[in-house]
Amino acid sequence: MTEATKLLTIKQASEWATKHTRRTVTTANISYLIQYGRIKKNEENGTTQVAMQDLISYYKSFNRQRENAWKEQLGEDLNWTLSFEQYKEAETTKHVHRLHPYKGKFIPQLVEYFLDNHTDNFKTETYFKKGDIILDPFSGSGTTMVQSCELGMHAIGIDISAFNALIGNCKVIKYDLADVKNEINRISKALKLFIVNSHTVEFETKLLQELSEFNTKYFPATEYKFNLRQGKIDEKKYGTKKEKEFLPIYNQLVEQYNVKLRQDKADNFLDKWYLQHVRDEIEFVFAQVKKIKNINTKKIVSVVLSRTIRSCRATTHADLATLVEPITAPYYCSKHGKICKPLFSILKWWQTYSKDTLKRLKEFDKLRTQTFQTCLTGDSRTIDLFTELKKKNPAFAELTEKQKIKGVFSSPPYVGLIDYHEQHAYAYDLFGFERKDESEIGPLFRGKGKEAKESYIQGISDVLNNCKKYLAEDYDVFLVANDRYNMYPTIAENAGMKIVNQFKRPVLNRTEKDKGAYSEIIFHLKSK
Repeated sequence: MTEATKLLTIKQASEWATKHTRRTVTTANISYLIQYGRIKKNEENGTTQVAMQDLISYYKSFNRQRENAWKEQLGEDLNWTLSFEQYKEAETTKHVHRLHPYKGKFIPQLVEYFLDNHTDNFKTETYFKKGDIILDPFSGSGTTMVQSCELGMHAIGIDISAFNALIGNCKVIKYDLADVKNEINRISKALKLFIVNSHTVEFETKLLQELSEFNTKYFPATEYKFNLRQGKIDEKKYGTKKEKEFLPIYNQLVEQYNVKLRQDKADNFLDKWYLQHVRDEIEFVFAQVKKIKNINTKKIVSVVLSRTIRSCRATTHADLATLVEPITAPYYCSKHGKICKPLFSILKWWQTYSKDTLKRLKEFDKLRTQTFQTCLTGDSRTIDLFTELKKKNPAFAELTEKQKIKGVFSSPPYVGLIDYHEQHAYAYDLFGFERKDESEIGPLFRGKGKEAKESYIQGISDVLNNCKKYLAEDYDVFLVANDRYNMYPTIAENAGMKIVNQFKRPVLNRTEKDKGAYSEIIFHLKSK
């Protein structure tokens, strides 16, 4: 047996991969690769093993090969240090950063890199210190505020979206965790009682049984996925065929248990994208949330509910981030390599996210510092920051007026990429927040034409000019952008600023389906 064909246990494979890639590769990581057909599973005396050759082939992108390939496509000025490839997903989504999904957010390590006091070959000076006030005029999910809190800095966020502001504030609020836990337990108990006698529960139990038998027969876990990767199966043709074969079984169960699938109307997002029983459960839990007396507890439990219902939309797993059409029947799932079903209850995800939220809040509690963090709902082009901050936190407002804001770290929207209100349409429908889509800068619905670009340049320029009113004289502004249309030199000029440095970084872990080489630039601006 050659070294390449040598068989390794999962533990041995983990140790080899860790040494080979110079980053931690756990046994769970190896098990994932087996489960999803990345590497072939071998059985030896009841022990799962993998061939070293399969590992070598899978990890061939490491040892600078990916770096070199990306630089060939994106340019030699690509700063690989800012890829943060050494961090696992659990680290880039640590503690409260994963309280709620959000498109287009940057990872906390990027914020930390520019805010903390370290220097290296690329960051040759420090820009901020403990006690400084940081402004994020496009706060989004609140990453800058959270990392500022970790680093002992104050932070102010601003966002046009009321729901975004809720997410950001919920990440930095200091909670009575016992009260949060008690309210979650109360609602969970009530939800179980609400659905216990439902015929939908019995229906789904039987459906899961039928699906398990069908998938075991036609989609044997590791064998099927490995054969797919080897090109031995036409996935589209085979998946479609088996999907049609299972449909009569499903239809018979729907009729037998008298399950109502679609709602009577489709006037808004909640009407269109949720099966009837799921919608009933959502409304029930929301009514329970309204009973919570502690305002901070009510906010974080509302976020748990929002996260839950996002995962319970009637869509395929592959289309969760980019909705196509509502799904009311089992379907072939390319993500999991088997027949999957729509959700008929929110209970599982509600329990999962409730537990996860409490864990993440406890983790962040150990890291937070005694500093101020607040996200304001408003238009960063025109907001009177001192006035609005005084309404939220008079003490913080007084400190800000006296000390001034040391700088900005923010990721403005990219022109024609995301409709920020629409990505959380379910939450706006449920909570009744006012939508301000027309006030978004560079939304997807305006496109990427000449007029859209001109409007974008004007919008970002106006934001910077408004922010300058509240900044200290020797300010530092860092803007994370993919400036493919070369708009930021004009934006800087319009704002009376100059670009003093640019950091071009690869973006490795994107949620979009396009996994090609992609970069963004961190512009460092100062007073002209």
